[in-house]
Amino acid sequence: MMRKCVSESTCALPVLTCAQKITAYCATDRYDIFAVARLLRLEGFETDPFNTGLYPQVVHVQVNNALESKETGDVFIFPSGTVVAWNVPEKVSFRLVHQTLVGAAEGPHLRNVETEDLAYVEDPGRSSSDVFGDTIILGTGDPELDPSRQANQADGQDMSNYEVDTILAKIAFSSGLARSTKLAVLEGLLDRYFDSTRSIPTVLSKGARLRFSRKFILMKTGELLNIRAQLNLYSELTDALPDIFWDSRHELGLEDYYTKVGRALDVSVRIKALNDKLTYAQEIAQVLSDRLEEKHGHFLEWIIIYLIAFEILLEMNRLFKEWEEASDPESTSNLLKLYLEEELAKDKRNEEQAP
Repeated sequence: MMRKCVSESTCALPVLTCAQKITAYCATDRYDIFAVARLLRLEGFETDPFNTGLYPQVVHVQVNNALESKETGDVFIFPSGTVVAWNVPEKVSFRLVHQTLVGAAEGPHLRNVETEDLAYVEDPGRSSSDVFGDTIILGTGDPELDPSRQANQADGQDMSNYEVDTILAKIAFSSGLARSTKLAVLEGLLDRYFDSTRSIPTVLSKGARLRFSRKFILMKTGELLNIRAQLNLYSELTDALPDIFWDSRHELGLEDYYTKVGRALDVSVRIKALNDKLTYAQEIAQVLSDRLEEKHGHFLEWIIIYLIAFEILLEMNRLFKEWEEASDPESTSNLLKLYLEEELAKDKRNEEQAP
């Protein structure tokens, strides 16, 4: 699925530079971030070129947009399985996602890559960034020339390198976009779960029995557990502020950037909707689980019934053989009984004849 987030409100903005594109790709459940850094270095990329110190929470590399161009784009790789590319040609991003980073992917789903797009424009006249509608205004100016940023600086503090500040702003926006893209993956998984279980409420409403195999029930339970695991394991999906920004300088406003992107993409609303759907999905899973237990209970009951019936048949067979043997005068037991009776009679006569 591709989500394009360019609103008409962008038209009201002053034209600063040509609008450029940010694209987020989610092609795996998770990245081994240390393997990511190793693979990128093997490809000749320099990781964390601006020394942001945010590795291993994120891996940053820069790529050339064309062989004859000095213009570079930025790529940010997050452990949650998302790659965010700023002003990077699609074929370059495709090669990174589908080839270079595959060796670091844990649970890849390359045939079903989730993508989201945002537009951004650079404003060299300001150092702070903002979000208008669905477009990011990226301040690329020197903070020493921005009075609003100077007023926010603490007394006695030196201005940081504005290029590093711009990269940190990109990381904040990228983190918010990566969060939305990862959330879209879970939304897709949950939608497919509902598609496969859509008939259950209808069947129950008709009073009919659920005729699902044990394999199907276990598979559906596993799918739901996988969705819940991903939602709970990746705390950045539900946290108000990821750990990556806790140690950032307050005057950079990274938390604000992250929040504004989330608001533009309706992340909070979507998380609430996802939790509501998960609650409903859990109810369906419980119905399937109850059905599985019911089938297992019935299976055990029939086993017990068969065992009891088998034992009754054995006992009836034994009684029949005893009756049959007792009714046959030529049977061994009857002949033995007759022989013993004759011997007792002989002994009795001998005793009577004795003087």
